[in-house]
Order: sequence, then structure tokens, then C-alpha cells
Amino acid sequence: MRLYAQTPARRNRQVLGDLLAAALTAAAVWFALAAHEVIMVLAEPGRKVESSGDSLASELDNAGDAASKVPLVGDLLKKPLQSAADAGTGFADAGQSLQDGVSQVATLTATALIVIPVFFVLLLWLPPRLRWIRRSATVRRLAEAPGGADLLALRALNGSLRDLAALPAPPGGLADAWRRGDQRVIADLCAVARKQAGLRP
Repeated sequence: MRLYAQTPARRNRQVLGDLLAAALTAAAVWFALAAHEVIMVLAEPGRKVESSGDSLASELDNAGDAASKVPLVGDLLKKPLQSAADAGTGFADAGQSLQDGVSQVATLTATALIVIPVFFVLLLWLPPRLRWIRRSATVRRLAEAPGGADLLALRALNGSLRDLAALPAPPGGLADAWRRGDQRVIADLCAVARKQAGLRP
């Protein structure tokens, strides 16, 4: 299987197309990762709320433990402090939820910013490349098959008129010479067919 044409002009176009597709894909990935980082900045308040809530809950737990050691009223003092510590834990959970939400949005946005451009790049780049690979394989297979030269010559006769105009015209024209089985004309037409497919004669 040949990936690139043998003729310089077509090969250069193919290489340029491949490099452009790779560059666009890399640019899409870079932009998506940059957007992810920018969106993740929005999670900073959530981190601060979580940290503050954890600190508050820890301090109130410690205060509740200390208050429980007070004779007679220790348990009465500990209950409100424990409730406040639970509220601090709730703040920490809210901060974590905010971070999770921002992280999900950042991930979905980055995924969309990668998938959509890459899909369009592949849609525009891949079918022509696969079509050329299949066409060049068909031309090479025909060139090697018995009677394939006649089929390639016929394909050239149905191709670009500009390429045919460059061939020397035999008496009666190219089509008549092909029907008569003129081997020189068939060879010339095969060379044109191979050139049209981006292969060397």
C-alpha cells in the first residue's frame, strides 16, 4: 500500500495536507487544554470554601472536646459546638461540590473543543487521502494484471483532455489507435493514467 504519490507535485500537496491536518489537530488540542485551565480557575473559590469549612469544623470539634471536659455542663456546651462543626463540614462539602461542577464543565468543554474540530479535519482530509490510496492501488493492480494495460488506456481516454493533448496523435486519433490495439498508443495512455494517479510511468 502506497501512502504518497510518486509524482513530486501531487506528493508535495499530500505532504502539505497531512502536515496541515496534524497542525490543526495539535492546535485544537492545545486550545482545548488552555480553555480547560482557564475554566478550572473558577474552582478556586470552591477550594477556599472547602479549606475554610474543614478548618472551621476542625476548630469547633476541638472546642467541643475541650468544652465536654467542663464539669456538670460539659455535654450542654459540646452540643452547639458539635452542630456548628457539622455546619462547617457542610461548607466544606459545598466547596467540594463547586469544584466538582467546575471540573465537569471544564472537561466537557475541552472534550468538545477537541472532538468537533478534529472531526471536521478528518472529514475534509481523510476521505481524499483514502480515495487516492485506493485509486493508486487499483491502477497498480491493473498495470500488473493481464489485459490491464488496455483498461488503463481506456481510463486515460476518459480522463483529462489536457493530458491527452500532450500525446502525439496517430492517424485516426488516439481512440481509434486504442481500438486497433496499437501497443505504442496503449503504452502512452497507460503512462498518462499512471501520471493522473500520481504514479511514475
